[in-house]
Amino acid sequence: MKFELPKLSYGYDALEPYIDARTMEIHHAKHHQAYIDKLNEALEKHPELNERSIEELLERIESIPEDIRTAVRNHGGGHYNHSHFWRIMAPHGKEGGGEPGGMLSETIIEKFGSFADFKKSFNASVTGVFGSGWAWLVIDGKTGDKRQETSKIEKKLKIITTPNQDCPISQGLTPILGLDIWEHAYYLKYQNKRQEYIASWWNIVNWPEVERNFEK
Repeated sequence: MKFELPKLSYGYDALEPYIDARTMEIHHAKHHQAYIDKLNEALEKHPELNERSIEELLERIESIPEDIRTAVRNHGGGHYNHSHFWRIMAPHGKEGGGEPGGMLSETIIEKFGSFADFKKSFNASVTGVFGSGWAWLVIDGKTGDKRQETSKIEKKLKIITTPNQDCPISQGLTPILGLDIWEHAYYLKYQNKRQEYIASWWNIVNWPEVERNFEK
């Protein structure tokens, strides 16, 4: 079973003016496709891995044969990270932009003090990344006391960054929101103005999808 490029739920121009159509086309059809092609090429050497999902490959990265482990981490991470990235964006004024609601909003306020303070912390993490990588809002979940009838997974939010295409699920974390800060994600429009890209990106965050990630 080979991995395939996921289809977008919106057109390449749908995120304008925040992300331009040409960047979206190159990013999705060229960069993401290249990660998939190289991941499939690496997996051809070990057919026994063909039944694993991308999540299973990355969650158990240390079990991947050493001769392809780096390729799976890099290209598999690139596939997973970008698939996540496309889903948590949406056209502004439809599902994109605004603020989260429900339990996610309550948890963000409890953790960071306010949504504005969360954005400040996230932006600071992004701008602090040297070179290429990602910034994430993740869940670090630990199982509660099973003897209690009401016990459930305790959802602890964290902001983290990862270099290159490293993926949070390889660290046992669950990503619910991720921002690509490789130059190919923004350079055609923003050039070296990474902070402008970050500020614009908040207008297209698909909070209903992020909330679904959180609830799952």
